[in-house]
This record gives sequence, structure tokens and C-alpha cells, in this order.
Amino acid sequence: MISSDALVPSPDIRAHFVDRLNSVLRRPGMWGDEMILRVMCQDLLYVEGRPGLWHQQQTAWEVSGAWSVNGAKGAFERHLHADGPADAVVSLYGEFAHRAGWLRAVRVLDAGEYARLRATAPEWAEREDRGWSDVAAEFGPPSVRFGGSNPRFGKTLGYVTADPADPMVCFHLWNGTRADSLCGWTAEHAEPVVLAIRVGGAGAFRDSFTYTPEGARRRSCFRELTHQLD
Repeated sequence: MISSDALVPSPDIRAHFVDRLNSVLRRPGMWGDEMILRVMCQDLLYVEGRPGLWHQQQTAWEVSGAWSVNGAKGAFERHLHADGPADAVVSLYGEFAHRAGWLRAVRVLDAGEYARLRATAPEWAEREDRGWSDVAAEFGPPSVRFGGSNPRFGKTLGYVTADPADPMVCFHLWNGTRADSLCGWTAEHAEPVVLAIRVGGAGAFRDSFTYTPEGARRRSCFRELTHQLD
């Protein structure tokens, strides 16, 4: 029998879970699907003595349209029409982690940087197609990158301030990967391209997206295809 004196103190348990959650947020492909994030968030809330907060958050996502019968994945697929947008799904949990005080950002925007981002990013995105390097050149390094550094694959770049009440601004990038029976997954672009900018927070999920020309083209093609299938 294990003595209670041998158990890890609760602050150390929390720190361990926070470390692990931040690893999952940044490298979702190494950890599995969305379910691991649900479990980790619920475990952390249990450790902190606020388990009811998860139900409140899930209800809020359902009301906004950010949740479907298969979690956040279905909601993002409806609006981004990308191949398995795991990094986009993870960004929603990243927002929750930021509000909960768990997200470890590598860069925190000051008030002026954040105000400029919110004011200029939508029009900047709508005007022409943009790539990963364009985002970094215009707005600087992200606070957190959801997804790996390999340019062959999509990712989401999140920008936050020190205030959890300020909605995270996400740039959803996609690299046009497609199934290839001989070579596996093939990148279409030299670097991921921006499909949409999404501003978190309250309001309808569908209204949180601002699409680039490429993102708008993909939405149009998807609607045409589904219409043909109907």
C-alpha cells in the first residue's frame, strides 16, 4: 500500500498537467485526437477544484456553434473545409487554456500591438492571399503555434495579451495537402497559406471567421461539391 506521504503534492500535480497540456497543444499530431484534450482539461479542472467549469464551457461552445456531435472538429470542418484541421481544433482548446490560466505563451502582445492586430488583420487577410511568412512579417511571432514547424503541414498561429479576457486572434493556415497513393501526403505550397483569421470570444462561431481569397475559394468549391452530391 502506498503511503499518503509518498504522494506528489497537488501543486506539483497541477504543474505536471499544465506542462503536458502545453505539449499537446503545440504537437497535437503526436498525441492523438481531440479526446485527449477534453480529458486533460477536465483533469486539470478537477485538480483545481472547479470541475463544473468544463460543462459550462462545452455548453457555451454548443450555443455559439463551435461544437458538433463529434466535438469541435465537425464545427471547424464546416467553416474551414480543410483536410482534418487538427491544429484549428486545438486552437479552440488553446483559448480555453488561456482563459483558465494554463497557456504558456512565448510572446505576449502589449495593448498597442493587440489593438493594431484587431483593427487591421481582417482587412489585411481579405485583401489578398497570404502565407506563413507574411503573417510573421506583418504581426510578429505568434504567442503560440498550434501544430509543428514543418511547412509541409497546416498550423494555427495564436496571438494573445496578458489579459485572458482579450480574445485570442488565430490565423488558420493550410498547405493544400492531398492524399497520394504513391507518396503519401504531398504539400501544395512552399509554405502554409492563410485560409482565415478567427477572433475568439463570445458571439456566433460562424461570424468569428474572416476569409482570405483562398479561404473563400475553398468555401465556394465545397458548397458547389456538396450541392452536386445532394
